[in-house]
Amino acid sequence: MNIDPVVNALKSIAKPAASLVINQAQRNETVVRTLKQFNFDPVQPPKDVDGVYVYSLIEYGVDKPEVLLNLFREREIKNAFWSAYTSNNPLGFYKVVEKFLQGKDSEYDIRLMRIELRLELEEFGEIFIKVAKRSKSIEFEPFPEWNLDEYPAEFKSLIIEKIRSFCGRKFVFDAFKQFCDKNRSGYFTVVGDAGMGKSTIAAKYVWDNKSPCYFNIRSDGRNRPELFLESIRKQLIKRYQLQNAEKANLADLLEQVSKKIPAGEHIVIVVDALDEVEQEAGGNLLDLPPSLPERVYFLLTRRPYTRDKKRLSAPDVAMEELDLRGSQYIDLSREDIKEYIRFFLNIDQDYKNAIRQWIEDRKISDNYFVEEVATKSENNFMYLRYVLPGIAKGEYNDLSLKQLPDGLQEYYQNHWQRMSMEEKPQEVKVFILFILVEVGTPIPCEMIAAIAEQDEYDVQVVLDEWVEYLKLQNIKAENCYGIYHASFLDFLKAKRVLDSKRKLFQEVNQHIADYLVSKMA
Repeated sequence: MNIDPVVNALKSIAKPAASLVINQAQRNETVVRTLKQFNFDPVQPPKDVDGVYVYSLIEYGVDKPEVLLNLFREREIKNAFWSAYTSNNPLGFYKVVEKFLQGKDSEYDIRLMRIELRLELEEFGEIFIKVAKRSKSIEFEPFPEWNLDEYPAEFKSLIIEKIRSFCGRKFVFDAFKQFCDKNRSGYFTVVGDAGMGKSTIAAKYVWDNKSPCYFNIRSDGRNRPELFLESIRKQLIKRYQLQNAEKANLADLLEQVSKKIPAGEHIVIVVDALDEVEQEAGGNLLDLPPSLPERVYFLLTRRPYTRDKKRLSAPDVAMEELDLRGSQYIDLSREDIKEYIRFFLNIDQDYKNAIRQWIEDRKISDNYFVEEVATKSENNFMYLRYVLPGIAKGEYNDLSLKQLPDGLQEYYQNHWQRMSMEEKPQEVKVFILFILVEVGTPIPCEMIAAIAEQDEYDVQVVLDEWVEYLKLQNIKAENCYGIYHASFLDFLKAKRVLDSKRKLFQEVNQHIADYLVSKMA
């Protein structure tokens, strides 16, 4: 089947779809309409390879930029995909595509648009497999495992979300490379306040280098030594085909790994947010080994700490810290912040048009906007993650540039006040947020409503109002909510000690206790 008419049809809707970020219902409707346009049954896909490829391209391509649609229309790419499919070699497909793009304008366009090619190739392959299964043709069996990367599934969505708008931080990676070059092994720690981009730095390194990793997440209860060891053990066993290592401790695992590392190479294990680890007193955090084999390095991140909370002792191993708050990094961080703002202003498909309209309405130049927002951010990326989308969504239409909040904590306070959270009628909203603080792990709306003794619909309305600050996860087929970021968690914890809220805070704990007792009865 000739793919060109299909690609042209998809290209005609690609730009508006991308700019509108159409919802799932709209997307499904567009897919069905396009399938019917080319005489495909939306329920029963064709049974031949060409038909399934085109059918899959329609399902995949509705909201994709033109450069990707043109890529998949190439005969060489189509043939390479089928070869990779039949040989269960998705990474081979990725390498062919990379080679095909070298030196072409499309390679430049993909980089300019910050398209993560691996993710796109993986998404297309997964859709193709789903369509092939629905076709019920034996020609597509056995179905391959279409996985283009080596990232642990438990952290993949977090990594992708973190790197989506990644900017700068070259000085951090340069410093870590120099550390590895001059030391046979060691611990390198990136220190910084909440919102300074530590987790994003960790995610970017993992993404670029496919490093074994662990992200400590207090709000998910994913911050204990035994969980860390279990995850890293699985990653190392898979990567290096270790034998009889299912119960090995970290030190023994690393000794085995050191013997498997190819000549001229090394291994970096990335561990994020040591400050969020929950562990009994004594010993290193996460039981990190006091000694390391040669060519084994750890890239760690954590918030600032007191000496008694360092809990990382390795006398015979090289250790170095890079403190993002250091005066020598202020100018470099500001340049990264400005690059991040320009990304939202010029590239981000979701927000750039609305932000630019906000600027034009106030007759502000691009450079002035970038400089002023950078100053207000106080070099805090988390601040920008909230404020820039807020501008695009119209939350600051009544404010001038000078009136935007200064810094992350003022931003939280500003939003708290705009939501009138200190007023008596809003106590139910405060109550619900405090429940999330005290429970500590993501829980479903139904449970929150039961603890708060409120109607589930009313609780959902509150959760929707605070959706930017909450993390939605699907756990055992239930939508569960938790606090998105440690900095907002700290803000809420500070709120609860106010005299006007202390009684309410006590009531929250009593309600949680009553709920647990009722469930145990």
